[in-house]
Amino acid sequence: MFSIIQAAGWPIWPLLLCSVVALALIIERVVSLRAARVAPPSLIEEVLGVTQLQIPSGEVVGKLAENSLLGQVLAAGLRASQADPRAGEARLRQVFELAGRHAIHQMERYLNTLGTIAAAAPLLGLLGTVVGMIEIFGSQSPTGNNPGLLAHGISIALYNTAFGLIVAIPSLMFYRYFRGRIEAYVVDMEQASERLLTHLVNRAMPAGAHAANAGPVTVPPPVATPAPGKAKA
Repeated sequence: MFSIIQAAGWPIWPLLLCSVVALALIIERVVSLRAARVAPPSLIEEVLGVTQLQIPSGEVVGKLAENSLLGQVLAAGLRASQADPRAGEARLRQVFELAGRHAIHQMERYLNTLGTIAAAAPLLGLLGTVVGMIEIFGSQSPTGNNPGLLAHGISIALYNTAFGLIVAIPSLMFYRYFRGRIEAYVVDMEQASERLLTHLVNRAMPAGAHAANAGPVTVPPPVATPAPGKAKA
């Protein structure tokens, strides 16, 4: 391995750094975006069951917030209902949406960095290719070719091109995979928030006095970022 790094020359060092960072980010996001840490499937049913008779205590709501990101969103609505038992639907909807924005921000952590690596790695490989071509042309002289310098230039060009693609392809695949998971989690959070919102509004209002439904809770969608590599025309 060390001999390959030596043959690839100095341009491979930025690519090695990118590969280490990308691997660390992929492992971190795989762990952080598990369903158990973001949106446990049965959590909303448990919350609705606990709140049938009354809003749970602050300690229970605090444990709910520590459960997962969805738990944080639901706990925000419960805390708002605790603070003002007759809070209107518009107020609760605003609380859920603000908590949803925070949850999305947590899910998207480091994704921009991973997308940047996926876009930059091929360019760094191309830089190594250019450096290798310079070495190749430098091996030419009026008196003849320098075989050692020619071979070194070819190795720099090929190794850096290959390594740039090796770093970029997995980074791009995991970037798109994570974005797809986040979009699915956002839909789950929207549905769970709407169910809890309806439940809280029904508890707060007397029979026959419910306000007209203002529409479903909308957790803001993840910030649209151009897919890595598409920015290059």
